[in-house]
Amino acid sequence: MKIAIVGPAFPFKGGGAHHTTELAHRLDAAGHSVVIESWRAQYPSFLYPGQQTISEPEGEPFPGTRRRLDWRRPDGWWRTGRDLRSHDLVVPAVLSPVQVPAYLGILSGLRRRARVVALCHNVLPHERKPYDMPLMKALLRRVDGVLVHSEQQAELARGLTTRPVSVAEMPAHLPAAPAAAAGGAQRHERLLFFGMIRPYKGLDVLLRALAAGPEGVSLTVAGEFWGGVDETRALIAELGLTERVDLRPGYVPGADVPALFGAADALVLPYRTATASQNVWMAYEYGIPVIATRVGGFPDQVRDGVDGLVCDPDDAGSLTDALKRFYAPGEPERLRAGVRPVDHTPLWETYVDVLVTPSSLSSS
Repeated sequence: MKIAIVGPAFPFKGGGAHHTTELAHRLDAAGHSVVIESWRAQYPSFLYPGQQTISEPEGEPFPGTRRRLDWRRPDGWWRTGRDLRSHDLVVPAVLSPVQVPAYLGILSGLRRRARVVALCHNVLPHERKPYDMPLMKALLRRVDGVLVHSEQQAELARGLTTRPVSVAEMPAHLPAAPAAAAGGAQRHERLLFFGMIRPYKGLDVLLRALAAGPEGVSLTVAGEFWGGVDETRALIAELGLTERVDLRPGYVPGADVPALFGAADALVLPYRTATASQNVWMAYEYGIPVIATRVGGFPDQVRDGVDGLVCDPDDAGSLTDALKRFYAPGEPERLRAGVRPVDHTPLWETYVDVLVTPSSLSSS
């Protein structure tokens, strides 16, 4: 089958670029002819205030990657669609409604000459704008099918389109941890919050829980701040946590990740809302437990009391209790012993099958 994935790929950073690239590799390995249509410039800077690209790819780039799309060139959107008319399947990777105008331009150029499956990482953003729902409706009503990563997201999609919606669990698409980095038994009295820092991820809830939780436990916060770090610094000072929180704002290069996970007893994911996250799988690759909230796919990924703990979202008291349970005598060691890296090969096989099989995602 001749397949085109439209979305971010290296040198863009982040989970979307990793997923697009890994999906292309997996489709290629399954015997399909694959190309990635990626971006020269994906978003204007005022819509994405962080660093968009990196100089060194943190994974194996896909050789069949073309970087022709530019948010400033709508004529290029139509031409890309025209060039994809000979393909059997076109897969726009939807990470934000901001992409929708470009995708509609591609669909216009495509003229329904290929089957189109919208691969939605988030059907609607965690922090929504008035234009998000109209844009997503416009896109999802023009495709032949929709693929999402959870039943919750499927319900959202079905509220926006009559097209078929299928669910496939999102497999890991991040580089595996070095063998030497996983499985250490040393206790550090330190927790880790990792990744892009946005309000829905609940860092403020974690800071309040840390202030009320076990004494002597520290926290490393590593990642880019969406919209600035001053508010977080003020909250840390207000809670008296200046000596206990190591704030490392900015994108974390892949070379620095092993030391961050190796110095932590657990990864904490205090999200208010979520769909799917690679960070659980990353923690398990590095051999550390996860403390997460009951949102999105976390309750299915984290085995409560076995390889981590699960608590209520947007509830500092519930998270405080979880931190105290985690640091009960012998618990960090017991939960670490329960961590097992996951074999994602079967998940990827299912994911690819759902994506390419017309009976799974067919035009209505």
